[in-house]
Amino acid sequence: MKRRDFIGWVGVGGVVSSLPVVMSGCESNPTATNAAPTRADGFQVVGTVAALDNPGGLLNENLAQPVLVVRDPANADTLTAVNPTCTHKGCIVEWQGDTKAFVCPCHDAKFTEAGTLAQGPAEKPLTTYTAKIEGDSVLVNFG
Repeated sequence: MKRRDFIGWVGVGGVVSSLPVVMSGCESNPTATNAAPTRADGFQVVGTVAALDNPGGLLNENLAQPVLVVRDPANADTLTAVNPTCTHKGCIVEWQGDTKAFVCPCHDAKFTEAGTLAQGPAEKPLTTYTAKIEGDSVLVNFG
């Protein structure tokens, strides 16, 4: 085999072997590949009603943006949906049903049930979304 042919085949092999890496890098959010599609009304299924009964609520981080949905204990049909990313340093807040607050485990920032800031060091509220129940599914409108 001539040197020129050998170098040509090595170059082709290098390009072909790097294609999977290049293709996976083109995905905007690789973890969101299993997410339900957004419906025409803007709502997206984020989980099941049964998951709302977990002590920390329904947390779904496999979407284009994470969401934490909790149910009002006084009215089971009233839901609160927030982006659980703390506005201070980006930790994921946790729902504490006993105090009815979203609390950041990293720096103890607290947010009310409505996502408004109750205690720093964060300076901004959590982003909130519209949520509803349809059948056995919990839906959120991120728009």
